[in-house]
Amino acid sequence: MSNPIGAPGDGLSRRDFVKATGTAGILGIAGCTSLESNDGQGTPQSQTPTTESASQTDLPTTAPPEVVNVDEQGNQVTIQSQPARHDVHPLDSMGGPVELPQVWAFSADGGKPSVPGPILRTTEGEDMEVTLDLTDGQMPHTLHFHGVTKTWENDGVPTTTGITVQPGEKHTYEIPANVPGTHLYHCHYQTHRHMEMGMYGILRVDPKGYEPADKEYFMTLRDWDSRLPRQFAGEDVSYDPRNRRPDVFTINGKSAPRTLHPEQGSPIIVKQGETVRVHLVNAGYMSHPMHIHNHRFRVIEKDGAQIPDAAVHEQDVANIVPGGRKTIEFDATVDPGIYLMHCHKVNHVMNGQTYPGGMLGGIVYESAMDTDIFANLMEYAGYEV
Repeated sequence: MSNPIGAPGDGLSRRDFVKATGTAGILGIAGCTSLESNDGQGTPQSQTPTTESASQTDLPTTAPPEVVNVDEQGNQVTIQSQPARHDVHPLDSMGGPVELPQVWAFSADGGKPSVPGPILRTTEGEDMEVTLDLTDGQMPHTLHFHGVTKTWENDGVPTTTGITVQPGEKHTYEIPANVPGTHLYHCHYQTHRHMEMGMYGILRVDPKGYEPADKEYFMTLRDWDSRLPRQFAGEDVSYDPRNRRPDVFTINGKSAPRTLHPEQGSPIIVKQGETVRVHLVNAGYMSHPMHIHNHRFRVIEKDGAQIPDAAVHEQDVANIVPGGRKTIEFDATVDPGIYLMHCHKVNHVMNGQTYPGGMLGGIVYESAMDTDIFANLMEYAGYEV
């Protein structure tokens, strides 16, 4: 399926987005055309590409994650994996460019590879068959799903199930949709390397009778030690998982200002008065206290469990632990504008030595799109109209 404007989930069409910005004129004035680098820039400024890493240009570039409604395709989905190049923020604005020259990306049903991987959405009681197809794969992998309760052999851990999917093979996991909520899935083979290379995604199990909000979005948080993707790209660097040094911080695989790009990034685009639901998943190694400016939200789910009404309260910071998931909900009823959503470990909101950047996104009211401020943000993000 094609991705809407905004974060994975509900959003505008490109036509509606351009219309909301007051046509393309204001963006053109701000310089938002032909902003992508033409000189091959794509590596952090501190990095000197080697002959081996230069060959990485043959790899496909990752796309934004798509939402796959598994119910609509007979409760079956096929997941592949392939090496790809991942543009975290390809421009020189706000401390860029930032690139991971090689990642291992998931794709669904022959679609484009993405980091995070495809968002698999199903309904409670609609059990899935998830096939990991490594027919054209280059290394062993498995799939492990958090949250849902499954049989031993479907747990996706090679050392305890005896099942590893080798290159040239495929294997089908039977995953019951028996625990409603938002969950994480990832490769569990050499987990300390394969997750670091981008092999993770979201499983969403809607409860029976689920009532969606006016807008609903998915956000995956991730801290990266770029030495491992650079090492697999052929650079002369050494990665030590026991001495990890995170230097790239992303929301849905992008760092600010690319997070604000309406198609490649994950802006939360809202109308005044809407109720907005955001599913937050931490696929990294560090906790991330996520703060939203000028809005009070409610945590309504945690790790696949509904929060009782008596325990729900308004707040503006929610800490998401490694592997943890929280679903938050807020009402878009404040003064319409552009508001930040970011990790409050402020050094995670940087690209290298440049602030702001990193794990920073935003809530954008449609009525604020037709402004010079929004046009400047689109210029930083590299949006072309």
